[in-house]
Amino acid sequence: MTTPAATTYAEFDGRPATPDDLLVPAFAGYGHFTAMQVRDRTVRGLDLHLRRLDSASRELFGLPLAGHRVRELVGHALDSTGIRDASVRVHGFMPPGSAETVTMVTVRGPAEMTREPQSLMSVPYARSVPHIKRPGEFGQTYYRETAGRSGFDEALLTLPGGVVTEGSITNIGFWDGTSVVWPDAPSLTGITMALLVDGLARADRPSVRRPVTLDGLGAYRAAFLSNSQGIAPVRRIDDTPFAVDEDLMKRIRQVYEEAPRDAV
Repeated sequence: MTTPAATTYAEFDGRPATPDDLLVPAFAGYGHFTAMQVRDRTVRGLDLHLRRLDSASRELFGLPLAGHRVRELVGHALDSTGIRDASVRVHGFMPPGSAETVTMVTVRGPAEMTREPQSLMSVPYARSVPHIKRPGEFGQTYYRETAGRSGFDEALLTLPGGVVTEGSITNIGFWDGTSVVWPDAPSLTGITMALLVDGLARADRPSVRRPVTLDGLGAYRAAFLSNSQGIAPVRRIDDTPFAVDEDLMKRIRQVYEEAPRDAV
């Protein structure tokens, strides 16, 4: 779904990662993260990323993660690599035996979601604590790989009864001819999704949350995926085809591209 990225550079609390540092995510991966695309040292929805990190740190560790500190660490990692366009992840961990958290920032080449229409395979899986974005989710990876081997681009996670929640690494939105509909089910509110919800409302085209089920997919004219790397239309879910609504995709992309950027 994305273009290849270059080798990853990592820093821990503003210094180059050592082999000992990397043992923390490798063997004690209890933590959280956010993923952002940096272009010319700016990020869409940076305040949302910072709030996500602080909220997750407080919930997981009982400690804040200050936004100004995150901006400093991201800026330092970008300075260290000398690049202005990048895929950046900010991870929060608490090493075993420690009473303090560490912040890992990784930098690699920029990535973009393909604009080609995507096919989704529904799978029976729901993430625990879905509002926390975290690394090492076995089920998501397992089902995404299974979908790929079955000829699909992405896995669509569903609850019992075929209740649609989210993609393995994406949010999904549906178009009923009047409104963008986001599945009303436990899931992660992606930053791109949040920007679209806000942008659509400002454009006087408010989106809605509504339960979506696999047996009710025929009620929707179109669908699309979103994550930190962009937006793509959906062409089918299992055996249910979807037309690509070019006007809808143009409108959605315009709303996303108009979201303000902040410097890092």
